[in-house]
Amino acid sequence: MLKSHLDIREDLLLRFSEIPSISGHPLHKGIPREVFIKEFLMDHLGENIGIDTGEIIDAHSQPGKSRNQIDIVIYRKNYPRLHFGGNVYAFLAESVIATIEVKSRLTKQRLEQGILTARNLKILKQSHFAQSDTEFRLPGIINYVVAYDGPKKMNVVHKWLKEIYEKNGISEPTMGNTWRERVKIPSASVEGVFVLGKGYLYFDNALINLFKDEDRQKNPLMRWFMVDQQQGNLFFLFLLLTQAISVASTSQFNPGPYIQGLPIKFGFSR
Repeated sequence: MLKSHLDIREDLLLRFSEIPSISGHPLHKGIPREVFIKEFLMDHLGENIGIDTGEIIDAHSQPGKSRNQIDIVIYRKNYPRLHFGGNVYAFLAESVIATIEVKSRLTKQRLEQGILTARNLKILKQSHFAQSDTEFRLPGIINYVVAYDGPKKMNVVHKWLKEIYEKNGISEPTMGNTWRERVKIPSASVEGVFVLGKGYLYFDNALINLFKDEDRQKNPLMRWFMVDQQQGNLFFLFLLLTQAISVASTSQFNPGPYIQGLPIKFGFSR
């Protein structure tokens, strides 16, 4: 039932995305599509999760320094956010679970924009108190690109990704040969690229394990999986986000790095 429901939602999103196509201004074509994704996420990811647009900061972020404006930030609502006026917000990196960059049509140039944005976010440091080694935890902020249209085959997207990495000097991380090792390794940029109605490409650090370790040991350089399909793409993204939200809910904020370096003079008494 869950997959059937989400397959219908995927089809509806694709149909709704055709409505703004009659607009004559490119900005008007993009914004409604972002709203459709937001409405889907808000309806399906639970009340403890916030979904908004803004920038993300960590303990090392400096005032006035250039930062990416993120299409969709999925964050824990029990954390504060900074209000800069209007609808402009900044989110603590510790509160952010995932980001989504939305593209009307995926091209190599637009994929590069999403990859470079994700690479910038990978530099941010989340400060959490240590968890038990037996518990799964996210390797950092996870980043996705979601498009309403694009190549018919995901091997084209993978080829673009490799070329973009080479052009921008982005190196793939060293991976272990088991799933439990790989879930601890963040991608160098995005964790997944989804083209609704076409398929998806995802990095092999997902908390959902679809392959045997024997396959990883036979192909140790294997990092990305490609799926070509008309339905099931929104369903898999939903599962990835739901699992990430579940894991992130167990982490606890450590304010230490935000205090370090402050000009505070302490006095002591007995």
